[in-house]
Amino acid sequence: MGARITGLETFDVRFPTSRELDGSDAMNEAPDYSAAYLVLHTDDGHAGHGFTFTIGRGNELAVAAARVIGERAVGLAVDDVVHDLGGFARHVAADSQLRWLGPDKGTIHLGTAAVVNAAWDLAAKLAGKPVWKLLADMSPRQLVDLVDWRYLTDALTPDQALEMLQRQEPGRAEREAYLREHGYPAYTTSAGWLGYDDGKLARLCREAVEQGWDAVKLKVGGNLDDDIRRCRIAREILGPHRRLMIDANQTLGVPDAIRWARALGESGIWWFEEPTSPDDVLGHAAIAAEIAPIKVATGEHAHNAVMFKQFLAADAIGICQIDACRLGGVNEAVAALLLAATKGVPVCPHAGGVGLCELVRHLSMFDYVAVSGSMENRVVEYVDHLHEHFVDPVRMRGSRYLVPELPGYSAEMHPDPVRRFAFPDGEAWRT
Repeated sequence: MGARITGLETFDVRFPTSRELDGSDAMNEAPDYSAAYLVLHTDDGHAGHGFTFTIGRGNELAVAAARVIGERAVGLAVDDVVHDLGGFARHVAADSQLRWLGPDKGTIHLGTAAVVNAAWDLAAKLAGKPVWKLLADMSPRQLVDLVDWRYLTDALTPDQALEMLQRQEPGRAEREAYLREHGYPAYTTSAGWLGYDDGKLARLCREAVEQGWDAVKLKVGGNLDDDIRRCRIAREILGPHRRLMIDANQTLGVPDAIRWARALGESGIWWFEEPTSPDDVLGHAAIAAEIAPIKVATGEHAHNAVMFKQFLAADAIGICQIDACRLGGVNEAVAALLLAATKGVPVCPHAGGVGLCELVRHLSMFDYVAVSGSMENRVVEYVDHLHEHFVDPVRMRGSRYLVPELPGYSAEMHPDPVRRFAFPDGEAWRT
C-alpha cells in the first residue's frame, strides 16, 4: 500500500511591514504582509508546503479556509495526487457547501490556493524538480488535463490549447537553455511605495538605476498633483529609455482613471495598473480605449480564470497580471496563461507580497518555455524584502530572476520565522 496524506498544519504568519510603510499604496495604506501557511504531511515523511497571501487583519480567515479545504486532501493516496494534479485541484474545490461561500472567489478560493500550491510543492519534491521544470517537462496533453475547462471553452477549447502547446514543443529545449543562461526579466516596485516621501523616492530610483533596473513601478491614485510631481521625479532620474509604470490599486472611477492617465502620460508611462475596480471588465475596456498607447494592466485581484476570459475577450487589458495565490493554485494559473497566449497578451505576474516572487517566477518561466515562447514585453514584479525567510529564495542577477534549482514550488519557509512571526503570540508580535 502506497503512502498517503495523513495530516496538515496551518500557521498564521504576519510580518510587520506597516512599520516602515513597505507595501503602501492608495488602497492599502499600511499593510502587514502575511501568509496563510499550510503543510501537507505524508506517512512516509514527506511534506508539501503552500500558502496564500494577505496583508494582515483577516489572515486568520484565510488560515481557517485553508484548513477546512485541506482536510479534503487527508487520506488521499500520494500517487493519486501527484499523478493527477488536475483531478486533485478539482477534488479540493468540489465541496458543494463550501462553494456556496464562493464559488471560486473570496476567502475560500484563497484557501484553495494554499492547498493546491502545497500539492504542487509535494509533487515537485517527489519528482526531484522545481515546479517550473515539472510543468515544462509535461506533454501538451498533460498540461491541457490540468485545467478545469467547464467555463472556458467558449473562448478556448482543450483541442485549441493542445494545438497551441504542440506548436511550442519543438523549441522548448532551446528556450530552457536560454532561460538558464540569461534568467527572466524583472521590474522593481520597491522604489515607489506611496508612503515614501519625495526624497526617499528619488534616492531609491537612483539606486535602482545604479543596480541595473530598466523598469520601475510607482504607486499612484491618492492625489493627482502629488502623482504628477512624483512621476516627474522618477522620470528625470530614470532617463528617457527606462520603462515607468504606475499602479492605482483600484482606487479610481473610470472617468478619473482616464484623467489620471492623461495627466501622467507626460512622464512616458508603459502601463497603468489596476486603474479601477478589479471586477469592472467594461470599465477597464473603456479606459483601455481612451488611454492608448498606455497599456492597461490588471489581474492581481482577478479571482478566477473566468475573469481573465472576460478581460481578454473584451480587449480590456494589454498586460495580464496573474497572482499565484489569488487564483486557485497552479492549475488555474495555467488556464490563465493559456487564455492570454491565445490572445497574444503578455503575462507580467503580480508579486508584491511575501513569497509571491518565489512562486510566480516558476509560472513565468514555464510560460516562456512551453506556452507563449516569448519574453517580449514580459517582466515579473520584484520587491526586495522577506526573501530570507524562505528555504529557496529568489536569486537575482541584475534585473533578472535566475531559475530556481531546488525541487518544489519554493513555498517552504524556515521554521524560525514561522514561529517568530506567528500571530498573535510570536516573538515579533509580543515585543
